[in-house]
Amino acid sequence: MITLHARNASGGMGRSARRILLGGAAVSVLAALPQAAFAQDAEFEQVSAEEDDNVIIVQARRQNESLQEVPVTVTAIGGEVLEKYGVDQVADVVSRVPTLNVQVGGSGSGGQLSLRGVGSSNISAAFDSAVAFDFDGVQVSTMRLVQAGFFDTQQIDVLKGPQSLFFGKSASAGVFAIRSADPTPDWEVGARAQYEFEEQGYTVNGYISGPISDTVGVRVAAQWNDIDEFVELQDGTPAANGRFRGQSNFVGRVTLDWEPDDRFDANLKVQYVKNEGDGAIQHSDIFCGANGVADPIFLLQGVVAIPAGNDCNAFDGKYFLPDAAPALASGVPTPSAAAGRNGVPFAETELWFGRLLFNFALSDSLTLTSTTGFVDLDAVDFDCYGYVGIGPAFSPIGNAIMDPTFLAANAPALAATNTPGSAQGTGCSDPRNTLEQYTQELRITSDFDGPFNFMLGAFYEDRTFVFDTAQQGVNISLIAPDPVTGFTYDWDKIQTTKTEALSFFGSAIVNLTDDLELSGGIRYTDETKTSFISVPYLHTFLQGPGFVSPGFFSGPIDFTDDNFSPEVTLRYQATDDINLFASYKTGFKSGGIDNSALPSNSLSVAALSGDFSSLIFDSETTEGGEIGIKSQWADRTFTLNATAYYYVFSDLQVQNFDAVTIQFLTLNAGELTSQGVDLEFNWLTPVDGLNISGNIAYLDAEFSDEFITSSGNDLNGRTSARAPKWSGNLAFDWFIPLSDNLELGLGGNAIYSDSYFTNEDTANDFVQDSYVTFDANISIGHPDGNWKFSIIGTNLADEIWVNTSGPRPFLSPGGAAGFGLPLGDDEVLTQNRGRQIFAEVSFAF
Repeated sequence: MITLHARNASGGMGRSARRILLGGAAVSVLAALPQAAFAQDAEFEQVSAEEDDNVIIVQARRQNESLQEVPVTVTAIGGEVLEKYGVDQVADVVSRVPTLNVQVGGSGSGGQLSLRGVGSSNISAAFDSAVAFDFDGVQVSTMRLVQAGFFDTQQIDVLKGPQSLFFGKSASAGVFAIRSADPTPDWEVGARAQYEFEEQGYTVNGYISGPISDTVGVRVAAQWNDIDEFVELQDGTPAANGRFRGQSNFVGRVTLDWEPDDRFDANLKVQYVKNEGDGAIQHSDIFCGANGVADPIFLLQGVVAIPAGNDCNAFDGKYFLPDAAPALASGVPTPSAAAGRNGVPFAETELWFGRLLFNFALSDSLTLTSTTGFVDLDAVDFDCYGYVGIGPAFSPIGNAIMDPTFLAANAPALAATNTPGSAQGTGCSDPRNTLEQYTQELRITSDFDGPFNFMLGAFYEDRTFVFDTAQQGVNISLIAPDPVTGFTYDWDKIQTTKTEALSFFGSAIVNLTDDLELSGGIRYTDETKTSFISVPYLHTFLQGPGFVSPGFFSGPIDFTDDNFSPEVTLRYQATDDINLFASYKTGFKSGGIDNSALPSNSLSVAALSGDFSSLIFDSETTEGGEIGIKSQWADRTFTLNATAYYYVFSDLQVQNFDAVTIQFLTLNAGELTSQGVDLEFNWLTPVDGLNISGNIAYLDAEFSDEFITSSGNDLNGRTSARAPKWSGNLAFDWFIPLSDNLELGLGGNAIYSDSYFTNEDTANDFVQDSYVTFDANISIGHPDGNWKFSIIGTNLADEIWVNTSGPRPFLSPGGAAGFGLPLGDDEVLTQNRGRQIFAEVSFAF
């Protein structure tokens, strides 16, 4: 048995408190049942009728507050704006939130969110996201939900800076919160149909909402999205799916409201997501590097070289993603969803999400809120992470480049299928990711008439994540399949990680005077993670020194840490329309056990020594503050908000790809300092129906202490990845009445981003140049939204930019070791989607 401990262990206290928390939740439910009732979710109710229609309500402090009054930097995007621009993917929100970067796709975590130059891995599911993903009040630990489209959305709130006090774990850099729509007081039916011309995709969705009785409301909504040409492949790509990779997803949601009286309300949401696609790799292209050539795949120490096949045009929106080499595709460890698919990439995700929220008035001034969350994920995919490869292969050793008999003698399985133009994808992986997550939060909130109010709460999470992946890191079956099993994979590795997190938090708001508010609080978090690693299968040819033995089992590898995260804010209401605030904030994101260790590298080294501490990465903490102003002018027709911030991230969690060992490595950067200014405005112009808004962000984020990366470089003083110095957008919306029953709508949005690094490995990582692009829409319809026809364009400049980058696997080492092949320097670039043009019709009544 292997047991590792990091920092302060407190498992006994966590188990006792967990029982108390779960028991308290059950008692609260039973106490509330006699009062039972339900209508509009109290979390999402509008503020008093005294407020006008332009007031935006956010829950940045876990309670309803006006956007202009809450002393937190928040960008709020309403459901109307999302529909207007056809925004139904998380990645599309970046056009409205400068310094937000979203990457979708890939194995493992399946996505990545970053704010102000700070984010987490899009590969390793061992990471929690530094930008917490909050879905209807539940923090969802898997970014697989980012892959699915969202719809029927009430509002998206992006909270910038650490939010650990109110949102807890994994909010060290911010929060991305989605609130879905709730039942309506009157019966409504709505539907939308959309066709997209560039990717040839269509979307249909609809909802029905209304009261079942005086106390019960229901909303049923569903969406189907199917895209034929989601990823366009380069001409000549050997792929059974043809020139395009498609994608489809279904999302269905049922919401129930219940409010039997004015002391109790409850809200239940159940959502199902089914996502299918032609591979886990989406918009990933190859940059050919300084040598200007598409470097071949270099394998088995030079016995095998496979021409790349890509055209070195990394920004034309066409991708070279071949199927698996026939020698690697036929046999896989069972059970496997890839069996029988003959090396053709695919991806399937099923996800169930449930949330039960209730509010119970303990007295006239105290409310108990309970939020119970459940996530069940099952995702499987197959793809080849060599990214390139087309026949005929050759051997660069000596004169063998011209001698096919050498290849036949040394890699017979490859030679038998080495036809010109054949698919020769390598580095293939067949992972299955499963997750079961249960969360429970209890809060007691006061509403006293006096100057003092408080919130007390507790949170518990139980999460089990299984990462079972068959991989080809050596690609040994190019020589021959396993003579014992017939499998063509190098190994099968299973890592199960169980997480238990428990936290207690308290906050208070004190009105020192009528105009001066002091607020603050502290959260204590105790988190424990335990991993078990097993290798049930290892190819017979690889068994020996340098690899773990088949049947390897690590025993428990433990990580435990705890943390106190305080914050304090002073808000001054200078006038009814001007609020000033200053905050000191801290953040915390737990460390854990890396799940990227391979049987051929770090795992075998750890197994040999019996010391698995190299797989553990430390927790990430944040400390700093911000000052801001929120103001409205000219009878509240002009809003101007600004925030200046300064935060230091210690032990920032970073993951880099080592192209030599063909492995992702998890590191803790010593320190990163993120500072800058966010500015946003909104102008309800004197022109009837014309609204102009915009955001400007200045960001200076750089490593401010020694950070030795996997390549041996010290990045101290270098800018962090995905941190443009300047970024922003300028948008307008104009609704022009044509008659009592007809309205013309015009809208546009211009987006600018400065240049930025896309990786955190060397001093000269790939740099994305500055870019500008545009969104626009035109619509005609009924002023009340009874019907509408729209033409919508996003990324009209067809600008392709890079989100992340890293060295491509299986590169030639150059020199004598490369047998005449140049030093390989190709890089993998993950990119955004290109231009999209939608025709849309919608109705509601």
